[in-house]
Amino acid sequence: MSKKKYSKKSTPQDSSKKVVITTSKKTVETGKRSPSKTASRFNPKSAAMAANQSQGEPLLYGRQNYMLMGLGVLLMLLGYALMSGGAQPNPEVWDESIIYSFRRITLGPLFILTGIIVEIVAIFKK
Repeated sequence: MSKKKYSKKSTPQDSSKKVVITTSKKTVETGKRSPSKTASRFNPKSAAMAANQSQGEPLLYGRQNYMLMGLGVLLMLLGYALMSGGAQPNPEVWDESIIYSFRRITLGPLFILTGIIVEIVAIFKK
């Protein structure tokens, strides 16, 4: 963690005071301080976020990436739904075809793996 030091600087030409916030990595100068505002109300994180928003930086992922991520999640949920079930109708009779069916053993895991692959593609696609 970095410790913040708050200091006030005044210039001989200007009687208004400036607020300077110094961290171990950078110094942020807020400009002239109005008499009604104090240094404790200043939030350097919100100022940095506002500066990034105003520069118009593009988002990390686009619409197509989010659509692919949603498709991947849906495929995985469908795979889990396909694997669910398997209750025996009669607890005294064991029926392997109910538990070890193609849908539960092969189709469900294929949908889950396909969903994971779609998620990986969605994350790495530019």
